[in-house]
Amino acid sequence: MAVTLSQYTDYLLSTPKYATATGMSRAYQGAFPHDQVTYLLTSSYFDSRTLWKAAKPLIRKTVAAGDDSGVLIVDDSIMDQPHSEENALVNWHYDHTRGRAVKGINFMTVLYSYGEQLQLPLQVHLVEKTESYFNKKQDKWALRSKRTKNEHLLDMLRVCTGQVDFRYILADSWFASAATFKYITRELGKHAIFALKSNRKVLVEGTEDYVSIDQLADWPEQQPLRVRLNGYSEPVLIVRQVFKNGDGSRGVLYLVCTDLTLDWEQITTLYKKRWKVEVYHKSLKQHTALAGSPTKNIDTQSNHFFAAIAAYIKLEKMRLLLGGNHFKIMSALTDIAVIATLNQLQNLTA
Repeated sequence: MAVTLSQYTDYLLSTPKYATATGMSRAYQGAFPHDQVTYLLTSSYFDSRTLWKAAKPLIRKTVAAGDDSGVLIVDDSIMDQPHSEENALVNWHYDHTRGRAVKGINFMTVLYSYGEQLQLPLQVHLVEKTESYFNKKQDKWALRSKRTKNEHLLDMLRVCTGQVDFRYILADSWFASAATFKYITRELGKHAIFALKSNRKVLVEGTEDYVSIDQLADWPEQQPLRVRLNGYSEPVLIVRQVFKNGDGSRGVLYLVCTDLTLDWEQITTLYKKRWKVEVYHKSLKQHTALAGSPTKNIDTQSNHFFAAIAAYIKLEKMRLLLGGNHFKIMSALTDIAVIATLNQLQNLTA
């Protein structure tokens, strides 16, 4: 009996920590030998097309044709793999949230967010470091990807425009390159709302010199400022949000918007939707055994990774049917498993 991707994703949701071929064979009570599970991961080629095949029916069922109120959210994350053997896929990547390099799989996602109803990954890219170069800062040879993340992002966005309707693309400052803004506005005819670093150079209309944002005199917080970004000739709006941190210090978030018709509230409200990608990352890592496979080579590691994301989409389908959220659904499934285990133990010890 050949093992299917659907059976494998069911197993990943049933065993959210570790996923092995022998474990899956036991879970299905010997319906197939463990080498059939191995064959699935060695002979298949799962990628973003696999994800679109799973996501498309949910989108077509939920979103009316021509409805462009959904947004695309771009982000990357790292799935820690501290004990795996290093290769082009499992490698060292700088994690800006932790301020250091970590060993794992770095992946980029373009997430389609449609209100509270759908949060679906349309395009996922796994970063592979295959090019050797001399790192002058560390005074040693190292590996890097042949293409930058922003270059991969343009390809991913191009595919997404043929899949769903949308107006806005949201991302943090790591993707806010001038080339990306040009592609989004000129090639795709869409708009970007990205975070900006405080040292980004801008030219305020009516002035002659580019200065970093943090050198600008404070302007009213709820008033967009019309500027031009260094390297991007079209006018844009920048806004700032001032936050008070837990230690009493002051934090500022700068946003750039290519849609000149929006006001401060519309820009900041749209950007808040970017948080959905963090929820996606959390659910993916906690519920789909993403890091729990003992696969050794790049092909099987990649196939397991995309299968885990397909399991996330299956979980999203369940949420659409049942309501609630992924964590509530998984908690209910865990309760069922605990009750069944408890009943079995009571029968054995009676």
